[in-house]
Amino acid sequence: MDDLARKHQNMAKISAAILYGICVSIALNFFWEEGGVYASGITGFAQFIHTVTGRFMPFTLSTSLMIFLLNVPLFIIAWFKIGHHFTIYTFIAVVFSSIMVQIMPLTQLTTNPIICAIFGGVINGFGTGTALKNDISTGGLDIIGIVLRKKTGRSVGTINIIFNVILVFAAGFIFGWEHALYSILSIFVNGKVIDMVYTRQQKMQVMIITDNPKVVIQMIQDEMRRGITIVHDVEGAYNREEKTMLFTVISRFEMHDLEAVMKKADDHAFVSITEAVKIMGHFYEAKIK
Repeated sequence: MDDLARKHQNMAKISAAILYGICVSIALNFFWEEGGVYASGITGFAQFIHTVTGRFMPFTLSTSLMIFLLNVPLFIIAWFKIGHHFTIYTFIAVVFSSIMVQIMPLTQLTTNPIICAIFGGVINGFGTGTALKNDISTGGLDIIGIVLRKKTGRSVGTINIIFNVILVFAAGFIFGWEHALYSILSIFVNGKVIDMVYTRQQKMQVMIITDNPKVVIQMIQDEMRRGITIVHDVEGAYNREEKTMLFTVISRFEMHDLEAVMKKADDHAFVSITEAVKIMGHFYEAKIK
């Protein structure tokens, strides 16, 4: 059974890597290149190098080649700081995306830079978020973002935005501020879509009012590995019945698991879930391998 689950997980990761390669190649060759928009992260830096070498040097380094070469040192960081399996699947995602960017033909759907910025950001953000959701990375700032998130608690999408501001200002200074502003729009959209899809880093505070605290606590701890704070002798204002209040914090990714647990443990419990602005202290996150 474990072997079957592992094979299913591996296939999901490979599928996510392939999906990302398709998404980034469509975003780049259908929208960003045609609209004069720079992508986020290593892809944008690869575009920047391609443009600089093409304009100011006697040779041109292709975007697809630079996507791979710029990721090589980051593979080393991921191998030692994140995990071996994570790095292997990230390598697959980067190689496949480099190949897809090279072979995908440039297609002019529109030259409107705003449309190109928005749709390029949405498509690439979806591919990146799906990869991260399956515990793999698309390379580049994703790796840096994951490492820094462990230390700072900032979301991956937010870290992407911060890093990319520097790239956009460099591109704007050399090639023009109009397209730099469109690139900022695309990077912002890309980061927000990543956060919408990759929900594992988003924390939710859960309040549970229950008549069966022992069962609820046991099931949450067994199936979700979450710590719980217990408040005894809570009284309901309507029936004046004594109940128990439980507090815990989960990721948005775990909301479906919580719903399943509560249906089994206490289907009549009152559950309130709110977004946690900031978490201080220890919050368990499964280790990426």
